[in-house]
Amino acid sequence: MFLFVFNRSVYDDQPNAHQKFMEKLDACIRNHDREIEKMCNFHHQGFVDAITELLKVRADAEKLKVQVTDTNRRLQDAGKEVIAQTEEIIRCRVQQRNITTVVEKLQLCLPVLEMYSKLKEQMSVKRYYSALKTMEQLENLYLPRVSQYRFCQIMMENLPKLREEIKEISMSDLKDFLESIRKHSDRIGETAMKQAQQQKTFSTALQKQNNVNYGRNMHLGRNRILESKNEITLKRTFEDEDEHDEEVLTAQDLVDFSPVYRCLHIYSVLGDGEIFENYYRKQRRKQARLVLQPQSSMHETVEGYRRYFSQIVGFFVVEDHILHVTQGLVTRTYTDELWNMALSKIIAVLRTHSSYCSDPDLVLELKNLIVVFADTLQGYGFPVNRLFDLLFEIRDQYNETLLKKWSGLFRDIFEADNYSPIPVANEEEYRIVISKFPFQDPELDKQSFPKKLPMSQSVPQIYMQVKEFIYASLKFSESLHRSSTEIDDMLRKSTNLLLTRTLSSCLQNLIKKPHIGLTELVQIIINTTHLEQACKYLEDFISNITNISQLTVHTARLYGLSTFKDARHAAEGEIYTKLNQKIDEFIQIADYDWTMSESDGRASGYLMDLINFLRSTFQVFTHLPGKVAQTACMSACQHLSMSLMQMLLDSELKQISMGAIQQFNLDVIQCELFASSEPVPGFQGDTLQLAFIDLRQLLDLFMVWDWSTYLADYGQATSKYLRVNPSTALTLLEK
Repeated sequence: MFLFVFNRSVYDDQPNAHQKFMEKLDACIRNHDREIEKMCNFHHQGFVDAITELLKVRADAEKLKVQVTDTNRRLQDAGKEVIAQTEEIIRCRVQQRNITTVVEKLQLCLPVLEMYSKLKEQMSVKRYYSALKTMEQLENLYLPRVSQYRFCQIMMENLPKLREEIKEISMSDLKDFLESIRKHSDRIGETAMKQAQQQKTFSTALQKQNNVNYGRNMHLGRNRILESKNEITLKRTFEDEDEHDEEVLTAQDLVDFSPVYRCLHIYSVLGDGEIFENYYRKQRRKQARLVLQPQSSMHETVEGYRRYFSQIVGFFVVEDHILHVTQGLVTRTYTDELWNMALSKIIAVLRTHSSYCSDPDLVLELKNLIVVFADTLQGYGFPVNRLFDLLFEIRDQYNETLLKKWSGLFRDIFEADNYSPIPVANEEEYRIVISKFPFQDPELDKQSFPKKLPMSQSVPQIYMQVKEFIYASLKFSESLHRSSTEIDDMLRKSTNLLLTRTLSSCLQNLIKKPHIGLTELVQIIINTTHLEQACKYLEDFISNITNISQLTVHTARLYGLSTFKDARHAAEGEIYTKLNQKIDEFIQIADYDWTMSESDGRASGYLMDLINFLRSTFQVFTHLPGKVAQTACMSACQHLSMSLMQMLLDSELKQISMGAIQQFNLDVIQCELFASSEPVPGFQGDTLQLAFIDLRQLLDLFMVWDWSTYLADYGQATSKYLRVNPSTALTLLEK
């Protein structure tokens, strides 16, 4: 840096500066040469001495070199074995160090290999949950220590594949489990329903035993034998219950739930618990829809309903078991939602299929199955109130099927009846009849055997069938968890339907049948009278069954009185109609010679036959109420009078001789004699004869030919021919 500055200063001065610099530099060089020369002269002797000594040392150095070379040669020869041993020692030391390193690395790798071997063994024996735990330990604890090795990388790559394999295998096991519970649902449900039924039987027997114990305190001496019998019955019930408990399998016995536990644990460990829950619930919802889908012919047999209920119960028993043994897989909210969906479907299915049932026994068995079904699921915590509400709908249908069945029974009874009083030859036969029908007649009791009861054979049979209907209706009301008052009300309403609709319809149809004659109609009236009187005994019968007094404010009454009254009125009307028809038949065979010159002197044969028929018919009416017989007799006489009048006024009849009038008068006289003979007791004075008054006054007018009196007294209340209509008289006069 100095030289650079200096040079720059030299060249930066005046042009003559360079020359001056060169001169000074030469002077400096000459000075230094003189100093070097002085120094060399000063040290020259020492240099010469040193060279001389060096030459002396050279000879010694050559000797030393020879000695060293010889020593080295001898040393090399002597150290060859040492070198070999040293190299061997070095090699051994290296091997030892390598072995130590290998041992150390193996000590790190062996646990990994052991764990991987354990993993493979767990996979082979299907211990997948343990295998996942082993994988977790491998990943988090063992493999990081030896991650630099290739086999560890291979292991790391295989672990996700093994996890997927475990997921697939566990999912396959879950699918097998779902298929298994689908197949075993009916057996599981059947088992649960049996257990519920046995529990109910046990509770009922225990309640009876408590009642017996209570009765023992109240009536210790009198009921000793009865209590013993009840205790024996209860003991047998308990023994049977124990036997059933031993025989009946549980859901865990029928189905292995381990696949679902295992799959749940595996997916939880893998962090896919939510995916598994969603899949399980989705599949179970699908199975629920399949279970809730009934067979088209389910309504034909009770077995179809039993299998349907068993599958549903089995499904929800499994869900309840899963709910209580797992955490989160199935929740109460989920099961409630599933049950509400199922309940709506079940009710719709039962409404549809039960409507096809025409057999009351099948409907009753269906009701019992629904009760057991409801009690079973209620025991598992599911609400079943809607099922009991459905039973009230089915009860109405059950009553309809009962009404149809009893309609057929009533028709068969009416068809088989001979419509004649029941003959009883001795006391035993009499007791048999009154044991079936509450009949009391002090006057008849005084008569000696053989004798006849006023009603026909159909009356006790109808009465017994009404009681059987009440029993059948009561069977449906059992186990519905209803009060005695409600049951009493249901029985009375269904019995009212039987009386007012079914029995009434059968009676009306019977009365309208063409082959039912006057004798049969009379007997029907007598029968309905006795059945009407028996209605109060039916009310007592229902009260005894339900233990509800008839004095209770809300107790319904039977409407049998109106039913039998209506039937009796219809029968009475039919009697009047058939009597008139029979009279018309006799009138149609009348064969008057309207041109005869004089009468035969005796009444016409057809009319005498008609009067004899009426007389014999009215004798049958002796068992009828007096008013009915009198009305029938009056109606017949009035119809006969009108028919005879119409015969005279027939437009096709153009001419009538006085002889014909006289003959016709003889016939009317016979009618009047019949009326005056009091064919039916109870008429006052000439009441019945007044039925022929119109004919009598008309015929008298023509027989006497008393036209002057008729015309003079016409319109007066005291007229002898007050009932003769002028137009009628004129028509006959023209003829």
